[in-house]
Amino acid sequence: MRQALLSVVLATLAGFSAAPAFAAKPPVVVELFTAQGCSSCGKANQVVADMADDKGVLALTYSVDYWDYLGWTDTFAKPAFAARQRAYATKFSLRDVPTPQVVVAGRQQASGAKAEAVETLVKEAAKAPSNPPDMEFVGDGARVAVGSGPAPRGGGEVWLVRYDPREQDIAVKRGDNRGQTLVHRNIVRELVRLGPWNGRPRLYRLPAAGDEALKTVILVQGAKGGRVIGVLQEAAEK
Repeated sequence: MRQALLSVVLATLAGFSAAPAFAAKPPVVVELFTAQGCSSCGKANQVVADMADDKGVLALTYSVDYWDYLGWTDTFAKPAFAARQRAYATKFSLRDVPTPQVVVAGRQQASGAKAEAVETLVKEAAKAPSNPPDMEFVGDGARVAVGSGPAPRGGGEVWLVRYDPREQDIAVKRGDNRGQTLVHRNIVRELVRLGPWNGRPRLYRLPAAGDEALKTVILVQGAKGGRVIGVLQEAAEK
């Protein structure tokens, strides 16, 4: 069994050794950084939730924990999500980390509460030239193969994101949003850096999923909050 899997892996990487030919254009990745304790985040949550069914968009909602001091502990927040947002803030040379914030394709950012601004950035990103590497799950989804392609200046990174596609409405009982119910879609529950990518074919092992209901996506992007250049989503029928 191990030898058979190795053969599949080697064959996959061999097929990825050449530059990708007419790889499908990846969806525009829209990342919302929000918090249940943030008084202006409810509108941003709805803006991104409305985009979740757009086939040309991959909407991801990250809950951050630095608003918990106001009296309500966010039910989905993890320190890793705030760390990702801080990496973007550094990349964009922002003085502060804004909330709610939407980052589009790792290229540009805007207030998540400004629907028109977000929509404009999504349209611009959809028109931008794209040359993603070939990507494929192998070994029953236990690994992912990333092919060759132009690596971003400073190198690239491969990230595993697992999110809950179901809509969840959270009733906030304390803090600035006390008495309000906030909508959430595509809530990120797991975020793991799989390793660097230098433009050459490489295979990455995926950690086991903690919840089978979560959807898995692989992102290839510039290091430390760079632009997203490749997206691989699991089969829709799962």
